[in-house]
Amino acid sequence: MISEWKQLQLKLKERFGSEMDPDAILFMIGLQELDKPNRKYKKDEKIDIIHIGVCTVLAPYGFYEYKGRDDDDWPHWELKENIPFLEPKQQNKLMTEALVDYFKRNGFLD
Repeated sequence: MISEWKQLQLKLKERFGSEMDPDAILFMIGLQELDKPNRKYKKDEKIDIIHIGVCTVLAPYGFYEYKGRDDDDWPHWELKENIPFLEPKQQNKLMTEALVDYFKRNGFLD
């Protein structure tokens, strides 16, 4: 049986034409949340966009709470609970689970 993570990766590859690692998926989610897809971003802005993606997928786990948008219309989050120290493998597992949950909540995965 194919894992939900692999299923998500296959669906995204079908939709966008190439494989996407977690950072690319977080960037895509961040862009969607930012709602300003049609412009070029500087490197530091791209990091901020990935952070928006991280906050978005981890909010349902109680780590972040959405606070609203600033004067430049960028979304902001508040850290509600420190993310515990995790080994890289555990971090990857948390993030892939959070990404799968995000796409399930949004009807992209069955």
